[in-house]
Amino acid sequence: MAMMLDDGDASDLELIARAKDGDRKAFGALVERHYDFVHRIAWRWCGRRDDAEDIAQEVCIRLGRSIRDYRGEGAFTTWLYTMTMNAARDLARKTARDVARTDAYGVHASIAGDGTDDQGARLDELWLAVRELPDKQRDAVLLVYGEGLSHAAAGEVMTISEATVSWHIHEAKKRLKVLMRSAGEV
Repeated sequence: MAMMLDDGDASDLELIARAKDGDRKAFGALVERHYDFVHRIAWRWCGRRDDAEDIAQEVCIRLGRSIRDYRGEGAFTTWLYTMTMNAARDLARKTARDVARTDAYGVHASIAGDGTDDQGARLDELWLAVRELPDKQRDAVLLVYGEGLSHAAAGEVMTISEATVSWHIHEAKKRLKVLMRSAGEV
């Protein structure tokens, strides 16, 4: 008789296999294991807690619908990166009018408060500038600098070559210098 592993001890592949067979407990363990990862990617992509939570929840729903489609050809986290970034883009398209309106009113401006250190404020300004980059540049910066992926791994997530990721990073750095100078940060 085979011994059942505790879901906390099971590998992602074991949980995925069980979830594909309809095991809700295994699916729940998989979601619980990776929720913070998905939320972090979503937050870095959009920079707003509420939107990051909406994106993370949407990814959980999509994961439930598409877990049977996961073939295991790449890392599960790579699949989750892609799913999360697609959900983030979809939310951005759905709320483009509202985002444009809030940008126009300066909601993204830094709020000065007690206990805010200068370095943290500069980092916030940098991520605000990153969010203004074109999609591919923003995604490359998010994956390489925000998540610490190599250019090759980021290319796998973005379905582009490593050299193209490097080019997007190069272009993003040039554009960020301009954006940060205009914001008075550099």
